Amino acid sequence: GAPSGLIAAVNLALWDWLGKRLGQPVWRLLGLPATPGPLTSVTVGIAEPQVAADRVRLWCESGDVRAFKVKLGSKAGAAADRAMFEAVLSAIPKGARVSVDANGGWTLPTAITMAAWLAERGVDHLEQPLPRGQEADHLALRATMTIPLIVDESCRTAEELVRHASGIDGVNIKLMKCGGLDGALRLVHTARAHRLKILVGCYGNTALANTAAAQLGGLVDYLDLDSHLNLADDVFRGARLVAGRLELPDAPGFGVSHG
Repeated sequence: GAPSGLIAAVNLALWDWLGKRLGQPVWRLLGLPATPGPLTSVTVGIAEPQVAADRVRLWCESGDVRAFKVKLGSKAGAAADRAMFEAVLSAIPKGARVSVDANGGWTLPTAITMAAWLAERGVDHLEQPLPRGQEADHLALRATMTIPLIVDESCRTAEELVRHASGIDGVNIKLMKCGGLDGALRLVHTARAHRLKILVGCYGNTALANTAAAQLGGLVDYLDLDSHLNLADDVFRGARLVAGRLELPDAPGFGVSHG
């Protein structure tokens, strides 16, 4: 079939058109609450410890950030991950939420050790510690964990989510991964049926796709929609970061403008 990103682009265009045709924001068409949703996290990528800590400070200077996602899973190994995380944690303001995404960069033994180490340091949840294809190990890992285990690459469709639900605590839903709002809503309802937490995330999206994803804020537990805040040359204007949350435009469709 067609690539999921292409399906998502067409799907989002149709939702935006429908909202504008009816003079309503998409969140209202979906019957969702008028809420900015949960805090949105901003991402700190893998880097040398001081560089990563400086990135945290830049984020704090750029806006009212209250949640951070720290990328680990360095090819240099767990010691490098720990050194970077300690540096990042020292720069993060007290009271901010911290989560970790290993992007499938760990083995099962490393994931077990790191999950315990991160939990001791107040991490809220751990995302995709094991590579896609090792879903059979999630049960063993989760049995040792005291924080939620969220998957991303391991679940692209509602069918995959059903297969893996017993070994996880939640799923990261991305519009470009699941084919737009319709695919995302299928995943949301499937996740809730299995009593799983829901995170809505992004790739390197502009404000257009992230504002579309933020329409789901009233349905989910976590948002990770920060890529457009990183773009100096974004041609779109949409959801803005206010008090740590994405404030949705009230205009018809997604409310995104060319700016």
